[in-house]
Amino acid sequence: MNSNQPAETTRVSSPPPEPWLRGTLTEIAAVPRAVLHALELADEDLQKWCAPLTDAELNARPGALPPVAFHLRHIARSVDRLLTYAEGRALTPEQLASLQNEGQPGATGDALFAELTSSLTQSGERVRALSAVDLEQSRTVGKKRLPTTVGGLLVHIAEHTQRHVGQAVTTAKIFLAKRA
Repeated sequence: MNSNQPAETTRVSSPPPEPWLRGTLTEIAAVPRAVLHALELADEDLQKWCAPLTDAELNARPGALPPVAFHLRHIARSVDRLLTYAEGRALTPEQLASLQNEGQPGATGDALFAELTSSLTQSGERVRALSAVDLEQSRTVGKKRLPTTVGGLLVHIAEHTQRHVGQAVTTAKIFLAKRA
């Protein structure tokens, strides 16, 4: 190496900041923007930690925990149901039926991630449409028609999704640690 040339340095790229710190979606009001960022982060975390799992690992129940497959289905389907309520509509028979089989064993990673990706894409469009709605508008949830607001539902979508992402990632890490 010529002493007049600088030594090569190895560049270690740091991961990008979380979606809410990237300065994106600034044209959307704060609450719907936060929900979109939460859904984006959910997708990134689930892809990173859960996509590498085998079909058997996705369906397994280590320590009697719910399987990762359940969390992936539940995230996709619960966001759809909660947005239906936020839009002021009742759940369809199909939505109610899909609720009953979120815990079914035998799911494949391809099917789970296809459903998740489709749901998150459609949900993003629906949240954007709700960004123009008064967040204080009254809404009801479930058979008991419990009272809430559009804003309450949007915030719940973000926190509920992240809760299940955390559980799925923790369970995935059990399998990934066993491999190491």
